[in-house]
Amino acid sequence: MVQPDKAARVFKVLSVESRVRLIELLKQRSLCVNALARSLAITPAAVSQHLRVLRDAEVVIADKQGYHVHYRINPDTLAQWARIAGSVLQADGVRERVARSLAGTDG
Repeated sequence: MVQPDKAARVFKVLSVESRVRLIELLKQRSLCVNALARSLAITPAAVSQHLRVLRDAEVVIADKQGYHVHYRINPDTLAQWARIAGSVLQADGVRERVARSLAGTDG
């Protein structure tokens, strides 16, 4: 069973469309704030705010390259989050329990 606080954190971070779009872009390759802003058609300041949330959640990793910081996905965190989300959304046994309940044989 998944810890509810961890699952809630995953879904809270992913509840903002721009963050999901950032993750999708960074799954392809590492990018700097300005490149992300251009790709998403939002301000660099907005990208920075979203990246702060993603960094705090350890979804992205910042790599300083000269004067620029490039961001990339943390594959370990992403894999862990996939397991957490999958566990929460998994429907194993739900149909059977509903059918038993409707038939009055759930006990």
